[in-house]
Amino acid sequence: QVQLVESGGGLVQAGDSLRVSCAASGRTFSTWDMGWFRQAPGKEREFVAAITRSGDSTYYSDSVKGRFTISRDNAKMVSLQMNSLKPEDTAVYYCAGKFNSGSYQQSAVYNYWGQGTQVTVSS
Repeated sequence: QVQLVESGGGLVQAGDSLRVSCAASGRTFSTWDMGWFRQAPGKEREFVAAITRSGDSTYYSDSVKGRFTISRDNAKMVSLQMNSLKPEDTAVYYCAGKFNSGSYQQSAVYNYWGQGTQVTVSS
């Protein structure tokens, strides 16, 4: 059974840093591309970042490029380091995994999802 469990969310001030992590279970983790998405109140879920199964390539939305860094390790952990946080980064952050070849930016192609962790950035 596959499970993704996020942790590390919280309340921070604008300009602060925060790291959210996702612990994955499942023997085939190394074959999944992993992504982070977020959803703010009243808005659609949007792509934030993704990392390939090999870890060799990463992708970011324009809104977080240069501020956020996605990484993964062999201990079945995927992390999102968020620096220079802004109030508009406030959202529930979701970890997701996919084993198909669909677009990294499209939530519909991901097979597994975590329950989400709240990140709130105050001004």
